[in-house]
Amino acid sequence: MGKCQSIDLSRREPMGENSLQEPMVGHKKRNRHLESMARVGSRVFMPESRASPTKSNTNTTLKEHKASTYDHVHELVNDGININDNGSGKVGLMNLGNTCFMNSSLQCLSNTEPMTDYFLGYDYRSEINADNILGTKGALVRCYAELTKHLWLGKSKSYCPEEFKSSIGLFAPQFEGYEQQDAQELLAYLLDGIHEDLNRVITRPYIEDKDCDGSNDEGDAIIAWSNYLARNKSIIVDLFQGQLRNTMTCRNNKLIQADGTHGCGHKNVKFDPFMYLSLPISDTSNTLDDCLSLFCEEETLKGDNQWYCTKCKTHVDATKKIDLWMLPPILIIHLKRFKFGVTGHRSKIERP
Repeated sequence: MGKCQSIDLSRREPMGENSLQEPMVGHKKRNRHLESMARVGSRVFMPESRASPTKSNTNTTLKEHKASTYDHVHELVNDGININDNGSGKVGLMNLGNTCFMNSSLQCLSNTEPMTDYFLGYDYRSEINADNILGTKGALVRCYAELTKHLWLGKSKSYCPEEFKSSIGLFAPQFEGYEQQDAQELLAYLLDGIHEDLNRVITRPYIEDKDCDGSNDEGDAIIAWSNYLARNKSIIVDLFQGQLRNTMTCRNNKLIQADGTHGCGHKNVKFDPFMYLSLPISDTSNTLDDCLSLFCEEETLKGDNQWYCTKCKTHVDATKKIDLWMLPPILIIHLKRFKFGVTGHRSKIERP
């Protein structure tokens, strides 16, 4: 996996008197046919024989196949972009009503170095998927790229994101006004929209999810991630997406195993992609590790939440367990800061 280095702003030349400049590499325009941004997150493990992993060969013949690291794109940016030494990236965003939720999300993304490197130092236009019906035909990603240039290549101390605000409101009506909204929802929509606009997969094949039994997790995870990449490849997948293991276990209280536990012994395991973790907070949570432990805590499903066991052929009590299987290079964490009482009343969880 590529390492993310700090950008050395002292190596940059001041900008000219004109407005935003297009990035240059070694005094020459970048080759528009350069290989795509490093697939740091799109790593796939395959047996050397390229055959499907099996119980017998998975542990002995797995070989990691991944592209070059992020470093080469960082070097292009570090060597080739003329940036004003004073205040590069230190540009404020003006509030448009109650849009601090949007500005805080944009500043977080702007200071995510690999993401900004991509939009400043790589020809992202060559990856726009105008045929993707789930995207905006490149409108959203172009607007975000323009915003990034103003934050990093501009000369002003502040910038009005009116054009970006109008663009995202056009495609997501919930963000159309100027009222306070949820920052996490805005960030999730923006990243998903950028992903769809830049998805390198033109024709998405139909792939059925595979139900696994937990006997070959390593190989099953490889297949699940490979299937996901057959439909989704973008800078967003590369940087922000990982994989969870979701395990469901039958706890049919009418059956008892030899070890005294209830259930028929059937287990269902799925490997699901994720872009961010929404972590719960309890009254005893003091650290991020505490929140992660809560997220991965085993949960018992009963009553209306019973699980359908394909072996018992009926809905039964079950346990659900989520594990972090593969983390992305950049992990986004959302803390659930509100709790709901029995009457549905919402209250904020106050933690130091």
